[in-house]
Amino acid sequence: MITDLLRTIDQVSRDKGIDSKILIDALEEAVRSAVKRKFGPEYELEVNFNREIGEIEVFEFKEVVERVTDERLQVSFEEARKLDPESEIGDSLGMKMDTDALGRIAAQSAKQVIMQRLREAERDAVYEDFKDRKGEIVNGIVQHFDKGAVIASLGKAEAELPVKEQIPKETYTQGDRIRAYIYDVRQFSRGPQIILSRTHPNFLSALFENEVPEISESIVTVMQVAREPGSRAKIAVASKDRDVDPVGACVGMKGSRVQAVVQELRGEKIDIVPWDRDPAKFVCNALAPAEILRVIVDEENRSMEVVVPDDQLSLAIGKKGQNVRLASRVTNWKLDVIGESEYNEDLREGYKSLLKLSGIGQKLANALYEMGFRSAEDIAKAEAVDLAAVKGISERKAKELIQEALNHVESSSSDEEKAWDEGDEGLSGGLHE
Repeated sequence: MITDLLRTIDQVSRDKGIDSKILIDALEEAVRSAVKRKFGPEYELEVNFNREIGEIEVFEFKEVVERVTDERLQVSFEEARKLDPESEIGDSLGMKMDTDALGRIAAQSAKQVIMQRLREAERDAVYEDFKDRKGEIVNGIVQHFDKGAVIASLGKAEAELPVKEQIPKETYTQGDRIRAYIYDVRQFSRGPQIILSRTHPNFLSALFENEVPEISESIVTVMQVAREPGSRAKIAVASKDRDVDPVGACVGMKGSRVQAVVQELRGEKIDIVPWDRDPAKFVCNALAPAEILRVIVDEENRSMEVVVPDDQLSLAIGKKGQNVRLASRVTNWKLDVIGESEYNEDLREGYKSLLKLSGIGQKLANALYEMGFRSAEDIAKAEAVDLAAVKGISERKAKELIQEALNHVESSSSDEEKAWDEGDEGLSGGLHE
């Protein structure tokens, strides 16, 4: 049925990158299926590929009987003795079958099974090739589009760049070269699905790894990345070698390295931030180029209040809050940026609220202020034992101050709500008129 089979198997194995054993198993199964289809499921046979002669050998097994009632399953004792002189009644005698007898339809069935197994083997080979490549950057060619998704050829496989993983305003045409990050590889019955991304933060760090030898050699480490794809990104880097400037290494000679990344991302602005063990200093680095006057750290809520000169408030916050938003994400701290005058006003109001509490004069207010209790609200949130640590305040006095501060805060909140209600009434009345 098949000639020069071994050479064909070896050639397909090389061309498709599939183990020849998989092809041989598929071929044996295909022939077995064809025989079963022709002679029935109860037909007993054995199929083997003989590598020495490069052919498929099919052995049919029939029961040795005195009188044959079913020629498909039985052989006469007389005929069996001719084939094997030691045959006895009841034996199962194996006889080599002429595969030409299978016919054209059976051969076509065998071909279909082979092609099906070949496709399955190709899909499995693609999955095995890509399943451990998540996180790599690959180059492909745009083949076609599916509901906005870009389908790209990666050689032996196709990959999908979904709409949500595309940089905003990027456009592609058939035949364009595309570079992307392997975000995920999934196995389905219809074959593997390779998902690409150009918006993932790790795409940016992988691009820098390709451009910066110090990163690929693990001298410089990418600590964190925050992106608003197509617009702006911040990448925090650190160096294990004191003699290597991590920012300078990423920028490159005359900005060549960072510009290569910017060009790949179609002009996305990139801030390279030096990482620091001190969270406050790291935040200051992340908010650059804005000048930072003061940072108030709240470790319990993992938040910081950042004070900047009034004329640099818009610079620190950025267009539509982008700079502070990215700085918050790259540092993993919640940031509240305020101007110097607003901060000073808040301090004055807080100091005044301390003086309104009974038994607190200017001297005690200063002592509380130095210990971090800068307003009646801070006192209301305090624990008595912490407040009693301030010179001049006993534990009993601390409890009284906390209760008075709570009353003060509640009273202030009620006054504010009343003022808002009155303002609403006046506004509605004016509208009515």
